Amino acid sequence: MYYDQKESGKRIAALRKEKGMTQEQLAEAVNLSTNHISVIERGVKLPKLETLINIANVLDVPADVLLQDVVNNQTKLCASEASELIKQLPREDQRRVLAALRSFVESTK
Repeated sequence: MYYDQKESGKRIAALRKEKGMTQEQLAEAVNLSTNHISVIERGVKLPKLETLINIANVLDVPADVLLQDVVNNQTKLCASEASELIKQLPREDQRRVLAALRSFVESTK
């Protein structure tokens, strides 16, 4: 199994920026130095599992998003990502998206 730490680091950096966080803020939230976060984001060093979990929790993403390069079941990853996107919508829009998705799935059977 191969873990692409450069891609994972880029993903962490992108998610951090989406949350409007600086490296300093993420480092403080996960109790690491800013330099350590920089090293992880550049893919120079592989984070410990505990660190990866802490980062996922702070960034409010499922851990499999950070580990998608080694997760065997990409369907779960897609479902998780879709679920997170749908949660951001107003309730009525959530219902519309689900209805459209059900219709699409039925049409492919």
